[in-house]
Amino acid sequence: MSTVLVTGGCGYIGSHTVVELLLRGDDVVVVDNLSNSSLESIKRVETITERVPHFIEVDILDRAELRCVFDKYRPDSVVHFAGLKAVGESVSKPLSYYQNNVAGTANLCEVMAEHGVFSLVFSSSATVYGDPETLPLREDAPLGATNPYGRSKLFVEEMLRDLQISDPRWRIALLRYFNPIGAHPSGMIGEDPRGIPNNLFPFITQVAVGRREKLAIFGDDYPTPDGTGVRDYIHVVDLALGHLKALDYLAEKEGILTCNLGTGQGYSVLDMVRSFERVNGVTIPYDIVPRRPGDIASCWADPSVAAEQLDWKATRSLDDMCTDGWRWQQQNHIGYLP
Repeated sequence: MSTVLVTGGCGYIGSHTVVELLLRGDDVVVVDNLSNSSLESIKRVETITERVPHFIEVDILDRAELRCVFDKYRPDSVVHFAGLKAVGESVSKPLSYYQNNVAGTANLCEVMAEHGVFSLVFSSSATVYGDPETLPLREDAPLGATNPYGRSKLFVEEMLRDLQISDPRWRIALLRYFNPIGAHPSGMIGEDPRGIPNNLFPFITQVAVGRREKLAIFGDDYPTPDGTGVRDYIHVVDLALGHLKALDYLAEKEGILTCNLGTGQGYSVLDMVRSFERVNGVTIPYDIVPRRPGDIASCWADPSVAAEQLDWKATRSLDDMCTDGWRWQQQNHIGYLP
């Protein structure tokens, strides 16, 4: 059994990863400042797993408090989710994104090194590819993020590459997520965005449950089969399991690994709406509105590196994503709020 420190472990992807770590027997230490997450998620993780992760409310920018966590719990490895993640907000508040995502990661790595911890799985994003020249996206595709959020992820990737070159004790996995959706099949944990959702799927579920009147579809004039944007949607549980595979990889292999986590299949916005309606027996009213600045037409992964290097592949279907995500929203009309 190893001890894994999970930053941002109360968040959407973090909480699902904590579940899978606990279920396989790891000791888990969760660090989260609760700025965009809920402590209720960890309470529900305990119910799902019948195990209790350690939780400490700490901001990764607080070096003194981070040192205390490492001194007390002595983790063997770190899975790093903590960071801001809203594209639109990043455009209006770029310094917050660079401070939290870039400086916070540098802070974390310095404290890790002080304590002799050199195994890190980093939560990166397909946004580092920018507007893709060719599809599917391979890890060696040109990089060029189109907004401060994506650039913050790209800067951290570059920083971690430099770090590993400077000290070969570091073992690092850079996991580029595509579009995680869905929820744990229990319906107990799921995506709970603050305010108006930035992403398609929680907007759909909130319309379905009556929290919002209509879905806004941003543009129907893209060069895609039905004119709406195409993305690679991945079930959050599949994504979580990819982190466990990455930890196992780093336990055996030296160096740095860059890896797409996606299904390799693109679905349009209207594909998603129709699938959700079909499997759940609900109707999603929508309006077509103008494109959002910075949105791209299509993006999906070539996941073959993850298959070859991590022995990982996504197994849950779009129907599974729609069913599990709707179960979460039905059981939690207003998310984690009582």
